[in-house]
Formats: sequence, structure tokens, C-alpha cells
Amino acid sequence: MNIKISRGILGGTVQMISSKSDAHRLFIGAALADMPTEMVLNGRSEDLEATILCLQALGADFLLQEKHLKVIPVAKKEDMAVMDCRESGSTLRFLLPVAAALGRSVLVEGKGRLPQRPIGILTELLREHGCFVSSDQLPLEMHGQLKGGTFSLPGNVSSQFITGLLFALPLLEEDSEIILTTEVESRGYIDMTLHTLKRFGIEVKEREKGFFIPGGQRYHSSGVMQADGDWSNAAFWLTAGAMGEAITCCGLQMDSPQGDKAILDILKQFGAKVEVAGETVTVSHGKLKGCVIDAAQIPDLVPILCIAAAAAEGKTEIRNASRLRIKESDRLTAMTDCLNRLGVPVEEKQDGLVIHGGKSTEQQGEIRIDSYGDHRIVMSAAVGAAMLGREVIIEGAEAVAKSYPAFFAEFIRLGGGADVL
Repeated sequence: MNIKISRGILGGTVQMISSKSDAHRLFIGAALADMPTEMVLNGRSEDLEATILCLQALGADFLLQEKHLKVIPVAKKEDMAVMDCRESGSTLRFLLPVAAALGRSVLVEGKGRLPQRPIGILTELLREHGCFVSSDQLPLEMHGQLKGGTFSLPGNVSSQFITGLLFALPLLEEDSEIILTTEVESRGYIDMTLHTLKRFGIEVKEREKGFFIPGGQRYHSSGVMQADGDWSNAAFWLTAGAMGEAITCCGLQMDSPQGDKAILDILKQFGAKVEVAGETVTVSHGKLKGCVIDAAQIPDLVPILCIAAAAAEGKTEIRNASRLRIKESDRLTAMTDCLNRLGVPVEEKQDGLVIHGGKSTEQQGEIRIDSYGDHRIVMSAAVGAAMLGREVIIEGAEAVAKSYPAFFAEFIRLGGGADVL
């Protein structure tokens, strides 16, 4: 699907959807729990559907009841489960260790860029602890019962590997330890996992270089749970507010462990005005200036921060972002291409970008931007085109369904022009 973005300044109020990252974790905890859980959600996405389908394959069930989703815990099954992770890296990396802890035989599949995304560190750990894993990329088969013990892995490759182990290891008879051999990146996502585990009564003891996980634990449901509002997707609207008319996002918890709430501090660093009242956040335009951004803990914010940098006077340097090359797309290359097409000077480096803001030039002829099949590239390009005053065609815009199916409906409601071609 191609969408034409017309010039238009965004402004207004948005009720934020539920956090995809939080909902993934709550679904898994509920599926492993001792009783059903009523899950309160505002919106779903393709990635969440992938997690639901895979948990159903493992023996859980999900029943839609009005606006709630009732999660029925996993029942033991003996047949091979087919886990189709679609394009969701979270689903794959969270549930592969969980399936191993349950002792399930699984065939794991995926599509898009997911089969090329690295999982070798995780599959090797599973092999070392009692499982047969046929391949280090999808599709793969896995058999055997995961055993506890010591799991050593880098902390700077993917927090999703650590999350998957944190969900799985409490289910084992033996105690286990996760030892991190490097500094941790994307720490906020691990904090989200620890928060979810605590909500389900799971004990994890943090140590200087990792975590100790007692074995023989049970997940306990409180009966009803609600996912937090999505800071990652709110970042697109809040950044638009920093570039033009004020935008207010409702339903965002300031005490949420989501690392991407750092968007507020970064927008302040750019020079935007930020106001917080309870669960409501308003960002309005200030005189934006370039700055230095360390992306190690907030990789998912980088695409939309590139758009803020384009509007800011002076140079913005984004550092420690090499992991963006193994996301749904190579996001450093994708955003370099996007900014170039929007007329913004940018230098691509191995682990970051240098963006020369306030110098964008009107491009001649039709502007077409490739989504690279990446939801965050689509949303960043749409906000950038509108706020920089460009008419562009975004190719493959359907990728937004991965995390935010209602994005373009909200975009239009806030004053943007978007027409399906």
C-alpha cells in the first residue's frame, strides 16, 4: 500500500494505544499463570497477534470479551507446536526459551526480515542446557527439556534474549543464573520484564553482572491486568508537537518502566516545551537546536529523533546506534535515505548519524520514500513530510500495522493529509 502525504501541520490530542512491549510481556505472564487473566488493552497490532498465535500453539487460549481479552493459561500438550512468529522479533526471542522450559517440541517460522535477524547466541544457550535446536535461523525445530544452570551472554546484543530467559528460567526445577559479559544496552526493556515478573509473583535477584533466578516458581495472576500506554508510539506525536502546534498524548504513565519515555528529556534537550499533568503529556514548539544523542538505551526512538534533528538548527549527532542495523530494516541506512529524499543533509556512520538540521531544501519532482518494510520508518517519514512541508509518497505504508494500525487515522484526525493510492 502506498500513501501520499500532503502538507499539513499536526496538532491536537491523542489517546495513546496500549504499549506493545508491555502487552507482549503481560500475555506471556498470563499464559504461564495459575488462573485466567482479564487483560485490558487499548488496541492491538500484528506483533501482538503473533504472540497470541504462538501462545495458543503452546496451549494457551485467548477469548475476546467486550473490550477485554481473557487469557486462559497453557494446558500441557504433547504434539509438536507450530509457532509462526510472523515478523515479530519479540515473539521469537521471548517464546523460544519459554517453549524450551515447557519441554515442548516446536517448529518455529517467521517472515519478512525476521529469519535474517540474529538468534545464534540464544539457540546456542538452549543447546548447552539440554535442547536440540536444528538451526540458528528460521525456520527451525526444537526438542527437549531446558535445564537450569548458568547462562552467559553479552548484554549489548539484544535485551530480548535476556527477557526470554527471565520468563523461562523460573519454570525450571533448578536454580539458574544469567551472567552478562558486557554492559547492558536497552536496559529499559529488561526493567519492563522485571516489573512484569514481579506482578506475577516471580522472584528474580539482581546481581552485579546479571540475575539469579530461583527454580520451581509459579506465575500467579491477580485476575485483571492493564497494559500501560505506549511511550514508543507516543514519541511520533510528541515530536510533531515539538515541530509545530502543541500535541497532547493521554494515557501515559510517568512511573512506567518503558525506556522510551526518555523522549521527553530528549525533546527538552532539543529545546521543546514539555508539560506533564498526571497521565497527560503536552509538547509544544520551542526554538529547536541540534544536540548529541546516545542511542544505546533508546534504539527505537532513533527514527523519529532523526525528524526532530531535521527541524533543529545546527548539527545533531546520534551515537551508539549500530544495533539499528539489525532491526526490521537497517534503520541507519533507511533513515539516511528518508532524510535525503526530504532534502535534509545527513552523514551515515557505522554506529550513528550526523544530521545537519535547519537546512532542508525543497526537492524537485515526485518524492517517493521506501518504507523498507519497517513500521517506524513509515511513521517517521509521515511526520517528517508533514512537518517539513513536503508532499511525498510512502511505499509499503501498510507496515504500520506491525505496531500501530490506527496511526494514519490519528494522523489525519490531527490535521495531516494522507491518501491511499
